[in-house]
Amino acid sequence: MDREILKILSKNSRLSNKQIAVMIDKSEQYVADKIKEMEDKNILLGYPALIDVEKTQEDIVTAYIEVKVTPQRERGFDEVAERIYQFPQVKSCSLMSGGYDLFVTVEGKSMKDVALFVAEKLATVDSVLSTSTHFVLKKYKDNGVIFNKKHKDNREAVVL
Repeated sequence: MDREILKILSKNSRLSNKQIAVMIDKSEQYVADKIKEMEDKNILLGYPALIDVEKTQEDIVTAYIEVKVTPQRERGFDEVAERIYQFPQVKSCSLMSGGYDLFVTVEGKSMKDVALFVAEKLATVDSVLSTSTHFVLKKYKDNGVIFNKKHKDNREAVVL
């Protein structure tokens, strides 16, 4: 049941416990208890909203940054990642396999703002060997949600 509740919440965290209970055929109290249990165990960490920034008045630039680092003795990549994710501009930080070590998502007010962050903060962190910055120009889909989805008109034409 936990998996079903998590799946439902990942698609729409605004559903009430009562609505979720109906969806999984359990009581509202059962759902409330399971959600509380998952929050206490740090399985459920938050309920963020997914925002189409292009439709707001906010000027926000998102960049994906590939970071190569030297792992720290006895701490591996954790210590470097912790130093990086502490910056308020960093929205996510993940250890990756492949050609780079960390994948960092950063937000700023402008491309220049992000570039200055990379040059003055990120690149100067001990153990950071190199960075490669990719600016997001447009989002089409995020967390399973399609942005600016065009709805197809399936109505049949009436010929007079």
